[in-house]
Amino acid sequence: MRISFSKEFKKGFKKLSKKSKVQFRGRIEIFQKDRNNPQLNNHKLHGEYDDFYSINISGDIRAIYEVLDKDKVLFIKIGTHNQLY
Repeated sequence: MRISFSKEFKKGFKKLSKKSKVQFRGRIEIFQKDRNNPQLNNHKLHGEYDDFYSINISGDIRAIYEVLDKDKVLFIKIGTHNQLY
């Protein structure tokens, strides 16, 4: 699977704590092996983010991504639940 990151995602990632960055890297490893792993709480979004998906990084940190095709995803945003929604 090919994963890419938007400019906005990279900007949000830089603002995360060191601990959250490490947690994200761990979640991406899980994501690459199995997108539907229960640890990720991967779910489709609605409303403003219709056609996008979200995974849990930690208690309050979420990452939003878009499926571009079968083997390619684009992470568009990362941050706390309140920052994103």
